[in-house]
Amino acid sequence: MKLVVGLGNPGFLYARNRHNLGFMAVNALARRLNTAFDRKQGHARTGLGMYGNRKILLARPQTYMNASGESVKLLLDKYDMKPSDLVVIHDDLDLPVAKLRLRLGGGSGGHNGIESIIRLLGTSEFYRVRVGIGRPDTGDDAREDTVISYVLSDFTREERTAVDAVLPDVCEAVLTLFKEGIAAAMNKFN
Repeated sequence: MKLVVGLGNPGFLYARNRHNLGFMAVNALARRLNTAFDRKQGHARTGLGMYGNRKILLARPQTYMNASGESVKLLLDKYDMKPSDLVVIHDDLDLPVAKLRLRLGGGSGGHNGIESIIRLLGTSEFYRVRVGIGRPDTGDDAREDTVISYVLSDFTREERTAVDAVLPDVCEAVLTLFKEGIAAAMNKFN
């Protein structure tokens, strides 16, 4: 079994925010796998899907972004999975809008959800699918409150069109990772 977690914040207020790109992507993957988020467990909404003969547990943590690690750890422990069984899909300020990057391990890049997961798992050795949201055009003013306001705001119409267009690639990247491994997925999608 593999665990695919999309990071975001629960609730209608945040549904279309840039910071909820992980939720949007895991929702697209659920549609691709014909899976519903029909369970509540490990402080998350979850759905169990199949890809070939592999079980894939999809999850949207309901802990809010900065405490995502609590949910991830509970789910990994419940299903006796290792961090190497984990794929986290999340937004990335350092990539242009709708740009896709995969990797194994590394730091948090300042992403509080990833930082929470690393802290609670005690390792950074899990797979990440990063999808760009770009940075706010602030000139020299890169204050934290400006960045927070940006990530918690909705995509523009143009950005949303680009994001909608990349979501099928995000799904294929995750499935390629499972089928062919990280090197093949990185070669195809990075």
